Amino acid sequence: MPTPTKGPRLGGGPAHERLMLANLAAALFEHKRITTTVTKAKRLKPYAERLVTFAKRGDLASRRRVLGLISNKGVVHELFTDIAQAVENRDGGYTRITKIGNRKGDNAPMAVIELVLEPVSAKQAVVAEATSAAKRDADKKEAAAAAPAAEEAPEAEVVETEAAEAPEAEAATEEAPAAEDAPAEDKAEEKDAK
Repeated sequence: MPTPTKGPRLGGGPAHERLMLANLAAALFEHKRITTTVTKAKRLKPYAERLVTFAKRGDLASRRRVLGLISNKGVVHELFTDIAQAVENRDGGYTRITKIGNRKGDNAPMAVIELVLEPVSAKQAVVAEATSAAKRDADKKEAAAAAPAAEEAPEAEVVETEAAEAPEAEAATEEAPAAEDAPAEDKAEEKDAK
């Protein structure tokens, strides 16, 4: 749970602050990146990350809890389907705040807050890509094997007959070394006789 903040609230009262955070979170989930003041971005970060954690659970109770805070059903659906799936391997740190300087009119410090949707590490991205490629190849091989199944039956018989002939060839090769060992024994006996 986020720690309570010190100092004045963002809006006029607590209800206004809750509505502001809910609207900022909805905009963040809809656009994946928003520009706001540094203070609002820092207050939005734990709020939005908590909602993403609910979305990762994915159950009905979590969805209803998020719908109690964000009233736009389309944004909640996107949060639970797209965003939750993109951050399923991430244990936290779903948002990133980048300071971009001061606003021209009132010199307020501005920041960009965005969702971190890329994989945790580059190695995980490579592994995920390789697994998906291997799965695609396996699916293609299964499809190719299913089509000419009738043609492969005669080839299987040929392989079986070749396998039956192979043990005879192995027996012949086994006899050959025994024949070579016999002359060596004769030579050893001749040396002993001399």
